[in-house]
Amino acid sequence: MNGAPPNVLLQARRMRPWEPVLWLLAFAAPLALPSHALIINEIAIVALFAISLDLILGYTGIVSLGHAAFFGMGGYAAALFAKHVMPDPLVGLAVGIAAATVLGAVASLTIMRGTDLTRLMVTLGVGLIMLELANKLDWLTGGADGLQGVVMGPVLGKFEFDLYGRTAAWYSMSVLLVMFLLARRVVQSPFGATLKAIRDNRLRAMAIGIPVTAKLAQVYTLAAALAGAAGALLTQTTGFASLDLFEFHRSADVMLILVIGGVGWLYGGVIGAIGFKLLQDLISAVTPQYWTFWIGLFLVVLVLVGRERLIRPWTWFGGRKA
Repeated sequence: MNGAPPNVLLQARRMRPWEPVLWLLAFAAPLALPSHALIINEIAIVALFAISLDLILGYTGIVSLGHAAFFGMGGYAAALFAKHVMPDPLVGLAVGIAAATVLGAVASLTIMRGTDLTRLMVTLGVGLIMLELANKLDWLTGGADGLQGVVMGPVLGKFEFDLYGRTAAWYSMSVLLVMFLLARRVVQSPFGATLKAIRDNRLRAMAIGIPVTAKLAQVYTLAAALAGAAGALLTQTTGFASLDLFEFHRSADVMLILVIGGVGWLYGGVIGAIGFKLLQDLISAVTPQYWTFWIGLFLVVLVLVGRERLIRPWTWFGGRKA
C-alpha cells in the first residue's frame, strides 16, 4: 500500500502518446493557417490564463471572480518595462510574472478564511481595486486612453514580431507549453495531492496535519504568476495595454472557458480556450450584435446535456443508463 501512491504519481507524470502529436500540430498551425495566426496567438494566451485559474478552482476549490487582477498586473508591468527600460520580450515576461507573483502573494491573504461566497466577493473586490488604480494613475498607465507606444524587440534577438502574427503565435505557444508542463508537474506532485485533499475536505486535511493556509497561499501565488504571464504575453504581442486587462469580463470569460473545457484537468483550459475563441470568432462574424446570446445559449445546452453527451447528439433524448 505504501508503494501505490508513488507508482500512481509516476504513471500520471508520463505523457500520453497523443500529447506530443497535439503540441506538434499546435506549433504547425501558424504555418498551415497563416491567415489565422493572430487568433492562434489569442487562443494560446487565453489557454494559459484558463490554466492559471484551474489551479485554484479545479485543484483547490477556490472560486475567483477577480483573476483578471493578476492578468492585468502582468500585462501592465511588461508593457511599462518595455516602454521605459528595455524592449526584450523574455526579460519583460519575467518582470510581468514577478509583478503578478507579488500581487498574488499579497492577495492570497484575503482567501485564507471565510466561505466560498466570501472569497468570491473578496477576489472580485481585488480585481475592481486594481482596475480603479489603473484608471486613476493615468500618469503611469495612460488611464482610459491606455498605454501606447509599446515597442517590443525581437525574441531571442532574432525573431521579429511580424504583422501576420506568426512570431507572436509561436512565442505565446512556447510560453504556454513551458507553463503547462510546470503546472502539470505541480498538480501531479505530492503538493498537488494535498491541494486535492484540501479541495475535497478542508477540515479533514487540517486534521491530518496539512498546513492548509500555507498551501492555499502557495497555489494562489503560483496561479497569479501564470495569469501574469498570460497578461504579459497579450501586451507584448499587441503592443498595447489598456484598462480592458482588468475588466470583469476577463474573469468571467475565463470561468466560462473552464465550464466548456472542464475543471481539474489542465487540458480543459486549452480545449475550452479553443472552443470559446472559435465560437466567439465564428458567431461574431455572423451576428456581431448578438454573439453573446448564442454563446450563452450554448453554455445552457452544455450544462443541461453534459459535456460528454454534447459530442454525442444521438444520446441527448435517450434514457440514461442506471
